[in-house]
Amino acid sequence: MKRIAVFGSGSGGNAENLCNYFSKSKDIAVVFICTNNKSAFIVKRAKKLKIPIIYTTKKNLNGGGELNKALKYYKVDFIVLAGFLLKIPSEMTTSYRKKIINLHPSLLPKYGGLGMYGDNVHRAVLENNEVETGITIHFVNQNYDEGEIILQKKCVISDNETIESLRKKISFLEFKYLPKAVEKTVLN
Repeated sequence: MKRIAVFGSGSGGNAENLCNYFSKSKDIAVVFICTNNKSAFIVKRAKKLKIPIIYTTKKNLNGGGELNKALKYYKVDFIVLAGFLLKIPSEMTTSYRKKIINLHPSLLPKYGGLGMYGDNVHRAVLENNEVETGITIHFVNQNYDEGEIILQKKCVISDNETIESLRKKISFLEFKYLPKAVEKTVLN
C-alpha cells in the first residue's frame, strides 16, 4: 500500500477528489491532508472525510520539525500538492525526489513561478491572448514549477472566455486527470 499526503492552502476540491478516488483502493491511501491555512475550506473537507489534518507554517515547513515527524509517523511515500502555496524546501525535495507531485493550472513552462496560481494564472493567460491553456502535473524540484512534467492536458480558449469560465474548464481537467496521473505515477 502506497501512502500519500495531500498539501493544500485553499478550498481543497482537488484534495477531496483525491481522497474520494482512492477511498476504496487497495493500492493507495491518502493518510493525511496538510495545510498552512487553518481557516481554509480544505480543513472542513478533511474533517468531513475523516482524514487527519496537519497544520504547518512557513517556518515549520522550512525547519522540518512537526511536519517531518508527521511524514515519518504516517509513513508517507508520496506528497501531492493540490493548491499548496508555500514553496517546498530543498531538503524535502531531496528526500522525496520524484515523490512530490504538483498540479499547476497552465501549460508549463508558460505561466509558472512565484505568484502564479489560480486566477493569477488565468488572468495572465487571457491578457496574453492565448488560444489554449490547460493543466500540468509535474514533479517538484527546488524551483517553482520547473520539475519534470508527468502529464499535460489542454483546453481551447474561446473568444468570449472569462476568468470564471476558464476556471471551470481548468477545474474539469484537474478533477478528471489528477487522480489518474497520481495513481499511475505512484504505482510505477
